[in-house]
Amino acid sequence: MTVTAVTNTAVSIIARETDPGEKPGGCPVIHPGPVGGNDNAEKHNGNESANMNMFFDLFLTFAKVGMFTFGGGYAMIALIENICVEKKRWITHDEMMNITVIAESTPGPIAINCATYVGYKQNGFAGALAATIGIIFPSFCIIFVISRYLDHFLEITWIAYAFRGIRIAVGILILDAAVKMLQKMRKKPRPLAFMFSAFAVMLLINIFSVRISSIILMLTAGLISLIIFIMSKSAAKGGAGK
Repeated sequence: MTVTAVTNTAVSIIARETDPGEKPGGCPVIHPGPVGGNDNAEKHNGNESANMNMFFDLFLTFAKVGMFTFGGGYAMIALIENICVEKKRWITHDEMMNITVIAESTPGPIAINCATYVGYKQNGFAGALAATIGIIFPSFCIIFVISRYLDHFLEITWIAYAFRGIRIAVGILILDAAVKMLQKMRKKPRPLAFMFSAFAVMLLINIFSVRISSIILMLTAGLISLIIFIMSKSAAKGGAGK
């Protein structure tokens, strides 16, 4: 009995002192692990961090646009182009022009449509959501507060004079956006003809106080351009066939 007790005690001591990662004989036990597991985890964490940073960057950028721009979407175009094209280089000048045309032709405010497009291009659906909320949220909060005290708000003399100056600044911002788009527009006969024709028609409409929606003019210009495109394609195919 004494030998057996001593033997059991020795075995238990050896079992307690043996390294769990080694066999009793001293040879280490190798536990297979996933190859490149740490690298994949680091990449995943890095992508999540980059996406989160872009999410907040889009939100704060367009929140600044929505907070400090007066006059609606057309006045915001100049600021959106300055930030997204020239400073952050999220989009190109050609893309900005295409966004403006598409945003004007689709339902919804032009500035919100531009923000949604830029956000989606940078960070997918999350980016589009961040940019859209960012450009809406400041205006919503300001208008919500003003609407509660609107009657008294407009009676304040210095605010009334401030809004007179803001109207002038809004006109300058819209003119600046139009001049920049005109400078970057491709100087081809067809776009120039459409531009001057639309300008002349809008000028005559304002002079004679005729009520025609700008949407009708845009759809008409698009239809004429489509017809010319189809005719030019047909002429090119006919020339190639000969």
